[in-house]
Amino acid sequence: MPFRFANFRTLALLLAALFASAAFAQSGQRSSAKAQHLTVSLLVPPAQVYPGQSFTAGLDFRLEDGWHVYWTNAGDSGEPPSIDWKLPPGITAGAMQFPPPRRLPLGPLMDFGYENEVVFPIPMQVAANFRPQNPTTSLFAHVTWLVCREVCIPGKTDLTLSRAALAAAPSAPIVDTAAQQQIAAFQAKLPSPLPAGDSASFTQTPKGFVLDVDTGSQQTGAQFFPLDETVIANAAPQPVKPLPDGVELALTKDEDIQGTPHTLNGVLELANGAAYVIHAVPGETPASQRAAGGLARGVFGAVLRAAGFAFLGGILLNLMPCVFPVLFIKGLALVQSSQQERRQLRAHGWVYTLGILISFWAVVAVLLALRAAGRQLGWGFQFQSPIFLAVMAMLLFFLGLALAGQFEIGLSLTSAGDSLAQKHGYAGSFFTGVLAMVVATPCTAPFMGAAIGYALAHSAAVSFAVFTSLGLGLAVPYLLLAYNPAWTRLLPQPGAWMEILKQAVSIPIFATVIWLVWVFTQVAGNNALMGLLAAFLLLAIAGWVLGRWPGKAAGSVVAGFVLAAAVAVPVWAVREFAPVRFDSSQVLLLSSIKPDSINSAWQPYTPDLVAQYRAQGRAVFVDFTASWCLSCQVNERVILDSDAVKQHLRDSGVALVRADWTNQDPDITKALAALGRSGVPTYAIYPADPNAPAQVLPEVLTKGIVIDALNSLPPAQRQSASLARPIKP
Repeated sequence: MPFRFANFRTLALLLAALFASAAFAQSGQRSSAKAQHLTVSLLVPPAQVYPGQSFTAGLDFRLEDGWHVYWTNAGDSGEPPSIDWKLPPGITAGAMQFPPPRRLPLGPLMDFGYENEVVFPIPMQVAANFRPQNPTTSLFAHVTWLVCREVCIPGKTDLTLSRAALAAAPSAPIVDTAAQQQIAAFQAKLPSPLPAGDSASFTQTPKGFVLDVDTGSQQTGAQFFPLDETVIANAAPQPVKPLPDGVELALTKDEDIQGTPHTLNGVLELANGAAYVIHAVPGETPASQRAAGGLARGVFGAVLRAAGFAFLGGILLNLMPCVFPVLFIKGLALVQSSQQERRQLRAHGWVYTLGILISFWAVVAVLLALRAAGRQLGWGFQFQSPIFLAVMAMLLFFLGLALAGQFEIGLSLTSAGDSLAQKHGYAGSFFTGVLAMVVATPCTAPFMGAAIGYALAHSAAVSFAVFTSLGLGLAVPYLLLAYNPAWTRLLPQPGAWMEILKQAVSIPIFATVIWLVWVFTQVAGNNALMGLLAAFLLLAIAGWVLGRWPGKAAGSVVAGFVLAAAVAVPVWAVREFAPVRFDSSQVLLLSSIKPDSINSAWQPYTPDLVAQYRAQGRAVFVDFTASWCLSCQVNERVILDSDAVKQHLRDSGVALVRADWTNQDPDITKALAALGRSGVPTYAIYPADPNAPAQVLPEVLTKGIVIDALNSLPPAQRQSASLARPIKP
């Protein structure tokens, strides 16, 4: 007897159930592909698709030990997996979602990715007007990836799954619970937006950023994964500071970043496994303020420390060789003014201080303006200009002629009143302050390096505050004498001997001129030197005219024309005979260096050279120096070139690299900024471990400081040069 159905609807339900069962059976056989070092599978938990349905699919990677695939921001190298869908009309797929990655160091680099297994959840949507054309429908995906260990292997495959297509939602949906649970396990790890009431902000530091996240409760640990490339140094460590209401991370900025980013975008994973997508904005972070007792004890305290170091550095700057000529001049002025009234002495002291401060403010204003325009400049940048060096050499040469007695230079060419050399009048005190600041610029005294680096990495207000403190430190010894006239009574009475002393003061002035001429030659080349020497001849002629016809209008006019010609000649020579500069993009390869000479000479700095040595497992000693930096020259000749230090440098096996900042070099400027410095001298030892911070030595070296720093390196990093493994180009 034939079997009869009660109606057609019963038949349709039975057929749907059969197709659903077949689809579920196929779902047990997930579409997957075996590739080199991994297996990739497409997970689609529901066995049926129907109008208005929402579900989450997944792309599953199972990897062999030691191999990894990448996060959405792969880090220093790599590419994240991608999926390209071909779906029936009415079915759409959202973006592939990425759980928080792991930090995966690879030599000096840092990747962000996944090992062992990862599932990327993918939201899927079936339209409300979905109308199936067939009992089943196919979901097709083209998947690409890059799997890496010591080497990287690209891969791709096509994955397909068939599912029953229904015109309406079933009363009992069929779901692959194993696949659903597998996706849900990774879906639970996905970062979420910060809860309402929580906040994230950052402040800039000389080396990078301080990220402060307020979560309402203390967090013991966290790590930050940037969503944007070239913002932070991926391989740098991220020191964590627990705060009562959250957590604070210190991030090192990428060496290629320009300026301050508008936001720090990334994923913050806390120690408890919770992860949040954050978009931190610049500003003072609430958690840091509360932990530090507010702004006055936080940022203001840091500014005070920097200003205090700058003040001490300014005092010590008076003892540096750069300032010796000005000290001679001020000593002469002090003898001449020792019999003046106390009010006059104090006024001269403050005018001298004002000359120093205004000069500092002017240079800082120019430096900040040029930096805002995108120029990579640091403290002492003006000494990288051959025209500035020429003008400074001519100014001191002209002053030396006046002190030697060739003429009496007035405050202008038409007024031969108070003598600039004798320092009568307030204008003379002001000019001496200006001169003190200018000749002090090439020197970096102890405490100054960190203070200047901090100042130039922060706002203009902070920069001016720190440099004001530096200027006050430079001026305070003379101010103390001005406010203690009893000390001046110990000086001899003014008399005819002072003319001899004035002429003797010209000797250190001319010695400074010789040094400036040498620096000018290093920057502008030998051919341009002829222009500067010709300018000295014209200055001597102008001085003779002023001395032959003192105070005469005609003589002043002639001298003025000669002085203008003297300034024009070296400017023309610099532009006409500008030397060809070294191109830092031409990387020095270690394979071109002979093993027996690898420690016998300093090699020119490039970032790639330092990275190559560290990747080779060797520490690197970098001497940041400049020809115009007298402190640098003293340290190099007295300390670094001493037999004891040279022997320790050879025995340590560290690579010796010299970063010559005589001419402007953006790579060196970036490296200094990364160390929290903005000028030279700076001495840094980079450990072989790329995640370890560099050790910055004091500005004024001693043999013991260098030797102790070398001895503190791990033995593995102090290998013999003959054992160094060359890097093939």
